[in-house]
Amino acid sequence: MRYNQLGNTALNVSHISLGGASFSSIYGSFDEQRSLDLITEALNRGINYIETGPWYGQGSSERTIGKALKGKPRESYYIGSKVGRYEKDPMKMFDFSTEKTLAAVDNTLQLLGVEYVDLIQVHDVTFGDVDVILNETLPALEQVVKHGKARYIGVADYDLDLMKEIVDESKVPISTVLSYAKSTLIDNRLQNYTKFFKSRGVGVINAAATGMGLLCNAGPQSWHPASDDTKAMCCEAAQMCMERNVELARLASWFSLNQPGIDTHICGFRTIDQLDDTISVLEQGLSQQENMILQEFQKRFHGRLPLQWDKVELQTYKAQKAELAKSK
Repeated sequence: MRYNQLGNTALNVSHISLGGASFSSIYGSFDEQRSLDLITEALNRGINYIETGPWYGQGSSERTIGKALKGKPRESYYIGSKVGRYEKDPMKMFDFSTEKTLAAVDNTLQLLGVEYVDLIQVHDVTFGDVDVILNETLPALEQVVKHGKARYIGVADYDLDLMKEIVDESKVPISTVLSYAKSTLIDNRLQNYTKFFKSRGVGVINAAATGMGLLCNAGPQSWHPASDDTKAMCCEAAQMCMERNVELARLASWFSLNQPGIDTHICGFRTIDQLDDTISVLEQGLSQQENMILQEFQKRFHGRLPLQWDKVELQTYKAQKAELAKSK
């Protein structure tokens, strides 16, 4: 396993890290024992950073990770969690207030069974008021750090410009940014921002190398927010790969894992086979056949569509809240 310093922090994180969303039913079926086995195997294979948050199963991810880590030396792993996004009910989903932030951190520590987390992040800042985040959430997290309940503070979002703005304007030191689906075969915008973040000593965390399942032979799940045109194009790419006995997810993973300026890549593995496959891609690279298909993919699909879905979930969330408000 390769290790990188996470920005200017004292954390030397594995190039591949473990995403905790799959340890819940939020994006698919959840099996606790499978998850426990997967976490243990990931640690055995050299992964030392685990990413989670209360939104993932409303606590089931944090609880499961806590079970898996019980009895393991605290210095043998790093763990990051989040504040800001919580419940499935749109009216209770987001809360960036000081009171909720402080209470949420304590609940996270209890579920994980640890005295501190290495990184605490403001989750999906797009859905909040920037003034509240700058003047309530981040100062609350600064108090969390001062009390020894976390070591570093980060922000997480789709919107790279917004995270840049927060890093620029925050009086509270921001140690990391977490970007979703912006270092992929179809959307590599993160590379336009890594130099800025690095110049500020901010660690760069990338998630969703496969675009949350768009770039794999099995195709995206029904909940995916991408447009029908984007899904159809990715299904066409998957069909091309299947006809040549190649897994599209391997090509997507290799591409992301080899982008410069990224300290760690969060992977939401659901099986140990997926874990093994991704580590193999990192350590051994692609075969000659896979390299040929990757080149064909880039020639055939590059620039065909606007392939982002940045505001789709925000618009859906606002519409759901408006509808619920009308019914009351």
